[in-house]
Amino acid sequence: QVQLVESGGGLVQAGGSLRLSCAASVRTFSSYAMGWFRQAPGKEREFVAAISRSGFSTLFSESVKGRFTISRDNAKNTVYLQMNSLKPEDTAVYYCAADFRNNDVAPFARHEYYFWGRGTQVTVSS
Repeated sequence: QVQLVESGGGLVQAGGSLRLSCAASVRTFSSYAMGWFRQAPGKEREFVAAISRSGFSTLFSESVKGRFTISRDNAKNTVYLQMNSLKPEDTAVYYCAADFRNNDVAPFARHEYYFWGRGTQVTVSS
C-alpha cells in the first residue's frame, strides 16, 4: 500500500509561484512513476505533469508547459511540482498519484495511476 500526502497549496496572486510537495510512504519509491493531476470545480480531473522512476523522463500538459516543473528526490520519497507564472485558470485541487512500473516511463493517462493522495487546494486570484 502506498500513501501519498500533498502539501504546499494555498492562495496566490496571478503571476506568483507555489511549490507543491507529495510525500510517499513506501519502501520502494524509486519503483514508482509519479504524476500530478488537478480538478477544478465542475470539471474532469486532468493530467498536469509526470516524472519517471529515475526522474530522467518528464511530461507536461500543454497548458502548463514552460511554467511548471516536476522533480523528485528518491532519497526523501518526495515528488515536487514547482508552479510559476500562475494563472487564475490554474485554480484547482491538485492530486499526487503513483504508478508502479517496470520501465522508466512517465505516464500521462489517469487510469495508469493506482495510488492517489487526497489533494491540496491551489487558488490563483486575478
